[in-house]
Amino acid sequence: MSSFEEAETEETVTCLHLTFYHPGQAEKMMFRCLDFCRRQQLRADDTAKFGRDSSLCRYSLVDTRVSRIQFSLQFYRKLHSSEYAFEIKNLSKKTKLTVNQTELGYLNKTDLPWKCIICFGEYQVLAEIQEGEAVDYFETHLHLAEAPILQERCLPSLQPVPENGISPSFPPGQGKSPTEIDENEMC
Repeated sequence: MSSFEEAETEETVTCLHLTFYHPGQAEKMMFRCLDFCRRQQLRADDTAKFGRDSSLCRYSLVDTRVSRIQFSLQFYRKLHSSEYAFEIKNLSKKTKLTVNQTELGYLNKTDLPWKCIICFGEYQVLAEIQEGEAVDYFETHLHLAEAPILQERCLPSLQPVPENGISPSFPPGQGKSPTEIDENEMC
């Protein structure tokens, strides 16, 4: 038998890809302490903390408007499942954090969807989970976006429309009713 045949099977590693954006990133260089060049490996029981205090946070943001510890990400295995996931917890008393527009107050936490946008202050972070089988560790891979992750688009409001067809934002008698807009149509 060759050494290739005797080698242990490599297991894939769960990797959390995080793409950062801030409108002042070119001038203020708040991401200068982040390593965008390589994947970083963390033990499964480590908590990945993001914030201003480099002595407390593995991922330091150089910005006085960021809390000492802004938020944390925890890797875990779902109950009665072989599936792995991340939960995000807001650790800032001053700044609300949103995950796909779900607002988290101080100490609130939620599961991180496999692809989502995390926002706090003027920061936007695209999070994407690449699944793996490794149980003892996971990886993070940081990226820097050149343009805003969230673009304001002229899309119809996602507010519910009552069965009578009259949108609550238009009082009866104005003759306006909801209109269907093709998602490929430009405004």
